[in-house]
Amino acid sequence: MSFKLAKYIEPDFSQRTFADAPDAKLVAAPKDKTAPEGFHATSIFPEYFKIDGKWLLAKESRMDCVAVFENGKIVVREFRNLKKGDLCVLGRTEDREEGIFVHTDCFERENGGEETKFSFRQSRSRETAFSYDYENLVELLRHEREHGYVVWVLGPACAFDNEARNAFAKLIDNGYVSAMLAGNALATHDLEAGYLGTALGQDVRTQRPHFNGHYNHIDTINKVNLYGSIPEFIKGEGIKDGIMHSITKNNIPFVLNGSIRDDGPLPEVYAHTYEGQDAIRKHIRRATTVIGMATVLHTIATGNMTPTYRVMDDGTIRQIYFYIVDTSEFAVNKLGDRGSLAARGIVTNVQDFVCNVAKGLGL
Repeated sequence: MSFKLAKYIEPDFSQRTFADAPDAKLVAAPKDKTAPEGFHATSIFPEYFKIDGKWLLAKESRMDCVAVFENGKIVVREFRNLKKGDLCVLGRTEDREEGIFVHTDCFERENGGEETKFSFRQSRSRETAFSYDYENLVELLRHEREHGYVVWVLGPACAFDNEARNAFAKLIDNGYVSAMLAGNALATHDLEAGYLGTALGQDVRTQRPHFNGHYNHIDTINKVNLYGSIPEFIKGEGIKDGIMHSITKNNIPFVLNGSIRDDGPLPEVYAHTYEGQDAIRKHIRRATTVIGMATVLHTIATGNMTPTYRVMDDGTIRQIYFYIVDTSEFAVNKLGDRGSLAARGIVTNVQDFVCNVAKGLGL
């Protein structure tokens, strides 16, 4: 099969409903970090705002932010980044009544038809057959390696199995990873595996616990801190395999965000939540495909920053593809419950998933 991007359906602004719609109302932010009453909150979909008789698309968006008119264009800004005097769009309707149009049905459906009102097995569950998803994903990744920016969001389980670590390292080495987002634990356990052969004290090949293995991850963090950075630790200790080894070797950008329960943490981990969020968004602003594996909170956080579309450098608009991989149906469905309605779930363990994708790509 050959991959083809879904076609974007441009709104017909010649229709009377667009022409007769009023301009969007703009009101200055009363103070820093504060929007005016009645502000419009953005979504994951393309949104157009009528300003001085012209419909303007917000070229970058994310959920639950504020649309600001600035320098002749619409920018989408987090509340914490609002400045007093920013011209914020007001309005709580989304179908042109207040000069705001949220374009939800904006990409051609794969089958070209309309959704049916009832059919069996529409949820993503352990009963779903995912073979077609794998075929699509493999072709998508081949396309994205040449034309896109693929952001992977990894949980610590991605480092618990040696074959999975090697398979993901092959994805990195062969250009299928543009950026990686994770927490302290993923990097720690992957480095622990390269350093001591364990993840949380359990052998990554045999899954047998090592004596005093519960020390291994904190010994690893301690040694990395002694070197001062992950790259220096990898070099100094002669680490030859794993996810962080390939990330470092190929100069792939990564973002590690801390949590309240972190041990250590590693030197590169962001301790400040919003600094880490800004670092994530830097990559999401470029992302054309996002794949979250075995991490509910990090994937939801990333999903809330990810719109359904990307305006490319040549002005064309394309779909952003979003996958979540987890053993739990609850985790897969929770992402949709948190607003990431375009996310596609695959219910399986991450070890099988990564190995299947690598195999499908011929790695």
